[in-house]
Amino acid sequence: MYSIGLDYGTLSVRCLIADVTDGREIAQAVWEYSDGVIDDYLPTTGEKLPPDFALQNPADYIQGTETVIREAISKAGIDKDEIIGIGIDFTSCTVVPVDDEGTPLCLSDKWSREPHAWVKLWKHHAATPEAEDMTELAARRGESWLARYGGTVGSEWMFPKLLEILRKAPEVYRAARFMEAADWMVFELTGARVKNASGAGYKACWSKEEGFPSPDYFKALDPEFENVVRDKLGSHVNSIGEKAGGLNEKWARKTGLKEGTAVAVGIIDAHAAIPALTITGPGTMGAIMGTSGNYLTLGDKPVLVEGICGYTTDGIEPGFIGFEAGQTCVGDMLAWLVDNCVPASYEKEAREKGVSVHQLLTEKAAAIKPGGTGLIVLDWWNGNRNILVDYDLSGAVVGYTLATRPEELYRAFIEGIAFGCRVIMEQIDKSGVRIDSIIACGGIAEKNPVFMQIFADITGREWKLGASPQSCAMGSAMWGAVAAGKAAGGYDNVQEAALRMAHTRNKSYKPIADHTRIYDELYREYMTLHDYFGRGGNNVMKRLRQMKYGR
Repeated sequence: MYSIGLDYGTLSVRCLIADVTDGREIAQAVWEYSDGVIDDYLPTTGEKLPPDFALQNPADYIQGTETVIREAISKAGIDKDEIIGIGIDFTSCTVVPVDDEGTPLCLSDKWSREPHAWVKLWKHHAATPEAEDMTELAARRGESWLARYGGTVGSEWMFPKLLEILRKAPEVYRAARFMEAADWMVFELTGARVKNASGAGYKACWSKEEGFPSPDYFKALDPEFENVVRDKLGSHVNSIGEKAGGLNEKWARKTGLKEGTAVAVGIIDAHAAIPALTITGPGTMGAIMGTSGNYLTLGDKPVLVEGICGYTTDGIEPGFIGFEAGQTCVGDMLAWLVDNCVPASYEKEAREKGVSVHQLLTEKAAAIKPGGTGLIVLDWWNGNRNILVDYDLSGAVVGYTLATRPEELYRAFIEGIAFGCRVIMEQIDKSGVRIDSIIACGGIAEKNPVFMQIFADITGREWKLGASPQSCAMGSAMWGAVAAGKAAGGYDNVQEAALRMAHTRNKSYKPIADHTRIYDELYREYMTLHDYFGRGGNNVMKRLRQMKYGR
């Protein structure tokens, strides 16, 4: 028997077919979104988008889903009737405005020219003023839920984005209902309207114990926002691992899969990776390292951690409290550097060697010793998700000279990202949540050993690796097997699935003591800059953004 994992990332969708008995990866396929991240001009009008917008076209999700499922099945060479389940993970909070029938507004002629009717991707940060208003009001009112999220509402989350739409495009708000993209894809495949506990808990201020914030709180933000949960989202939340429904006739015809195939309730992409990394209980942190960085761990009891994305009962795996933190910019930072800061001579050298510019810079950076760049980087190229939770912060490089080389900057970027990770880990440690070991996955963990060794040296911890190069998709395939259930050849819970389908590698990265000692000194300098620019010592970054964008 087999299960499918559908992993919807920032730039592409991936389909993985896994053997349910042992987790063998039978086949996979990837399709890159045609419109990618829409952050410059709206495709339908050519209109210049406002600052910090990040939109997507839901038509990409539809075309990509059909394409990758058909391609993966063709490669697998298996009886497609033996595919028992489908799991879905998605970037979050990625918001889809839909009409009453569940059709995305932006796909209609009426709304295609309105930017706020398009999908708002997770890294849409234009709702920062709304997030700040939500935080201030919740703190003033003593809202109990705010403490779960480290005392700050993030602009990436559901309600700031919806409040932004109400303020900037009230006609869109009034016409729409709103769905997490994972829930919308589940709806597409099954016709079932579900709301997953992962997205609701970490991106919509919901808890199993208390539900959503009160209508009275939302009314204080705006009278028209009072019943946002009831009228725009729906209050029922579905548990991770539940069967959302069976594959409908339309998608059975599109993909060739059997109608009625079990489809699991959706989950946040990074969260899907946790059981695939063999993590089924407290003590181990999962690190998902790609475009952004996510750091997740399980606990037995609620603990307040300053500035994290929150904790949710049953939000990552049933039976545990899941803690989430992360960085908005990991692979994106390195991609920006390569796209904007590398001279033609390096590009020429990379071509002559038959390697990418990333590979060339990695090789050159590996030859530099810790402390050898003379640089410190604040890793806020896309704002700070944790622990400062401030998307008006921006990046900084200290120590430039006329002798600074691209490879030195590249290494300093990696070090800055690792320092940012260490801040998060120390905050979690200080709260009393155990991190006894770390297992990493994602494109960077898979492909860049220099990056991983620097992370080990800076954090002073061993970093192990998950076995699957596609841990998110593998985790979704596991959830698909759980949705199918033991009677259909799957599993009754994700712990059972992990015992058979999840694996780690023998490969790991251990800290080098001499390197860690040097990095401890650099980290103290990093923290001086971190607190000076990030905690109000000097708000120059905010003032610069205000001048640039006229805010």
